[in-house]
Amino acid sequence: MKDIMNKEDVVIFVNAFYDRVKIDKVIGHIFNEKIPSNHWPLHLERMYSFWNTVLFGEADYRGNPFSKHSQLPISEEHFDRWLELLNSSLDDHFVGEKTNEVKERAYKMSLMFKSKLIHIRSNNYKSIM
Repeated sequence: MKDIMNKEDVVIFVNAFYDRVKIDKVIGHIFNEKIPSNHWPLHLERMYSFWNTVLFGEADYRGNPFSKHSQLPISEEHFDRWLELLNSSLDDHFVGEKTNEVKERAYKMSLMFKSKLIHIRSNNYKSIM
């Protein structure tokens, strides 16, 4: 197996990940309720751009990922499952420094999102940004 080297590799792991997400018993329903079937191609394109920007510094993504998640009915269990699915999708296709970087960045994102959600919910905020 090789490491993640470019956007084409990003497409591979993102597609593998979301193929799992869509049918997952823990988080699949959250994604499928939020993203209509005809909007999946657009969502996937955004995710390709997001990870391409994160991993390779390409000015490919614009947006605020947290704002899209702040109103979802998600908890620690969902973040844990998200990480499990992402890591197993990566492990099926790639190995190396960039692959480990995706895992580390995803873990840090999950911690940040969980922390922000706890803060928002404990203060009864309606949304952030």
